[in-house]
Order: sequence, then structure tokens, then C-alpha cells
Amino acid sequence: MENVQGDMGKHCEGCNCGGKKCNCPHHKAVPVCIILIALTFLLGTWGVLGESAVAVIWPVLLLIIGGTKLMASKCSCC
Repeated sequence: MENVQGDMGKHCEGCNCGGKKCNCPHHKAVPVCIILIALTFLLGTWGVLGESAVAVIWPVLLLIIGGTKLMASKCSCC
């Protein structure tokens, strides 16, 4: 009989999660910020956001991504 954790165990090798999905917010923050950066540029292209707004928003989102990655080292699940 095949191991139930099969692929999960390989994916989470070295992780303390035991094959379960982690619910820590920093795991979702980076993809959400990338989507928001893309949306910012899209709305700027469509003229919904002004150039000055786009020029401020995308660097702030990059700072959030960087801060999130720095805080990930303090995560108890990883």
C-alpha cells in the first residue's frame, strides 16, 4: 500500500509541518503582493490610477514582500 503522505512528504522535506498546509500569513503575502503589483500597473495602463500613484504603490508593495521574506525566518512552521 502506498504512503498517504507520498508527494507531500517530498515537498515538505525538512519542514515541521508533517505534510499539512501551513496557515501562516507570510506564506500568502508574497503571491498577494505580486498580484497587487500587476494590478497596480494594469490600472495605471488603463488610466484608472495616475502615474504618481503607480510610482508610489509598486515600491511599497516590494517593501512589503521584502519585509515578509525577512520575517519568514522567524516562522515556527518552516
